[in-house]
Amino acid sequence: MVAPNSNYDEIFTTTLANHTPTMVDAIFTARVLTFFLKQSGQIKMVSGGHKITRPLMYGKNTTAGSYSGSDVIPTTAQTGLSASEWDWKQYAASVVIEGLEEAKNSGEEAIFDLLEAKVTQAQETILEEFDVMFLSDGTGNGGKDWNGLKNVVAQNASSVGGIDPATYSWWQTNIDSSTTALTVRTMGTTYNNASRGNDTPNLLLGTQLVYEKYESLIQANQRFVDVKSADAGFQSLMFKNAPILFDANVTGTGTADYLYFLNTKYLQLIGHTNNWFRNTPFKQPDNQDIRVAQILCYGNLVCTNRNRQGVMTVINPTT
Repeated sequence: MVAPNSNYDEIFTTTLANHTPTMVDAIFTARVLTFFLKQSGQIKMVSGGHKITRPLMYGKNTTAGSYSGSDVIPTTAQTGLSASEWDWKQYAASVVIEGLEEAKNSGEEAIFDLLEAKVTQAQETILEEFDVMFLSDGTGNGGKDWNGLKNVVAQNASSVGGIDPATYSWWQTNIDSSTTALTVRTMGTTYNNASRGNDTPNLLLGTQLVYEKYESLIQANQRFVDVKSADAGFQSLMFKNAPILFDANVTGTGTADYLYFLNTKYLQLIGHTNNWFRNTPFKQPDNQDIRVAQILCYGNLVCTNRNRQGVMTVINPTT
């Protein structure tokens, strides 16, 4: 075992901190959902609170209306405003350098190369694990996983953000749980149900099979692509004014595939201001021949308007 070098602890910590901004950018631009959230400015930081609280507007102002001459203009106090509450979730990844690895990579340049490889490994792992969580239902790891679209968008049976959609219809998403055959018309129905005027879904996200089925439905000269998505390296087609893309982590139920109709204006990835990819110092435990630091992240995926989201949940892309 090499003699502990306290200078390395500080160098490792500083180097990891310098790598983090690049790592975070790579994580949130490499998968479809987080890319669109980032592009839409929907990755937001808040400074704390017992829960993540997001304001909601679900009703109209009843004082608005026409009047004539000296008519009394209503001044009734208004309801129709509420808030959703979401639990803070935690995520961590450890960067570990073993004593033998450190000894084999003697020399400052080799040590930095080793650390860079460890950081890249952590980055790729976080990237994939976040994508899995954000496309699932939030029940993984005993409910410790962060929220995902299967909860936020694809169900109306249980409470979401502290509000029961079965009780409050304005908090329900537009779920098509009966259409098995994917057609341009059936897609149009879910898209339109999730729209109000020009407030429409701006991202369709499904399985690869659903994407390929849609590709087979449209004529070659109709296969327009979304320039923004293409420039980011994603395969995309267009449906109405929204790109349609696929992600390997979008799953269905059994043989039924999912296709989400998302309005990312109302989807937010909330992070804690002081704990958003925060690096702990590298330390050497008393009983292990390693140096270790953690990358810590607090936050959750939330929604501020579920009625502007849609999903088809029982698509059979082979029909």
